[in-house]
Amino acid sequence: MTISLGFVVAEFNRDLTYQMELLGREHAEFLGATVKETILVPGVFDMPLAIKKLCQRDDIDAVVTIGSVIEGETDHDQVVMQHAARKIMDLSLEFNKPVTLGIPGPGMTRMAAHERVDYAKRAVEAAVKLVRRL
Repeated sequence: MTISLGFVVAEFNRDLTYQMELLGREHAEFLGATVKETILVPGVFDMPLAIKKLCQRDDIDAVVTIGSVIEGETDHDQVVMQHAARKIMDLSLEFNKPVTLGIPGPGMTRMAAHERVDYAKRAVEAAVKLVRRL
């Protein structure tokens, strides 16, 4: 059985999320999974609706989120990440499908974000493992 993944990728910090998306695709192929659909969204906060659309599809086994939440001058990064992570978890439970978190942050510098582009691979791996085990 080939596992079909949906990717939801944030355009904000696209220099980072593009690298993450490529690593995620490469790792999915390595694990024998297929990225069936990719939806680009403006930012991490905008992911839930796209995740929901992918979760509603019968041909998608799991959804992988890819983004990078970098610290700013305010606590905005904290708010974005807390609400996005909670909604991502809620959607996974609502649709009974793995939705994995490939979003490093908050409280992270741009340098730290560059060091964590491999989080996309971790999220793909978690999605594939969950589909196989559930």
